[in-house]
Amino acid sequence: MRTIKHSIKAFKINMGGTILDQALPFKGVDQIDPFLLIHHWKDELKGGEHQSTVGVGPHPHRGFSPVTFIFQGGVHHRDSLGTSEVVYSGGTQWMNSGSGIVHSERPAKELAEDGGTFEIIQFWMNAPAKHKMDEASYQPYSKEDTPLIISEDKKVETYVVAGELEDKKGPAIAHSDVLILRLNMQKDGYKEIAIPESYNALIYQLEGKIKVGEKEFEGKNLIHFNNDGTSIAVKALEDTKFIVLSGAPINEDVSAYGPFVMNTEDEIRQAIIDYQNGKMGILTENFD
Repeated sequence: MRTIKHSIKAFKINMGGTILDQALPFKGVDQIDPFLLIHHWKDELKGGEHQSTVGVGPHPHRGFSPVTFIFQGGVHHRDSLGTSEVVYSGGTQWMNSGSGIVHSERPAKELAEDGGTFEIIQFWMNAPAKHKMDEASYQPYSKEDTPLIISEDKKVETYVVAGELEDKKGPAIAHSDVLILRLNMQKDGYKEIAIPESYNALIYQLEGKIKVGEKEFEGKNLIHFNNDGTSIAVKALEDTKFIVLSGAPINEDVSAYGPFVMNTEDEIRQAIIDYQNGKMGILTENFD
């Protein structure tokens, strides 16, 4: 069983006026290869707003995969590929930004207009150099699209988003070897998860109280494991939700600037020029 290397409580940051919980990067740790960033956004939308005034407007990406898990509400994704797609609670939006894409991420129209709880996690996953300039792609998956493993006592639901666990294969197409899971656990639920020892692995806990080894964690925690075993185990002390991010390290240099993640500073400068020249596409949002 793997032991814990780091554990931190997520901290508040201000992203253009939106207050989020950030779990990665944190002080002294820029990445847990191949994972670069984890943002947790939970908000109560007041309603009475036009969709165009909420969420995150058009912005570019290159060189990595921004992935969004929707826990409450819905996210409307639009992009320069011509996509316009809403994914609701339990679903995943998986984007391989490749050589460049412009997209927007806004709460669903009914949330903007009527109000309600909006909760998502977005994590950034690096792409190997050989895939950084691939054609961009967008993959939406509903809760029903995501393979589910239910424990014998019915207390643990494990959704396999990418990679393979217990003969269930996740639908998402990644550019490196990963195992990406979403778990819902009732009090006293227990789950041991097999993860290759070579994979870096972490848990981000959204809510509730869990026990990992001899340590207890409550709410918004990142738990990073050592590579000293082939499984991790979690017991729920209260009803809880958490995600598991694990993957083979890419072991390449990372140069990042805002929405671009490349291998060198020259590549970052080229990304900025390409975006400014419209080479990542143009997104004109259309609202009903």
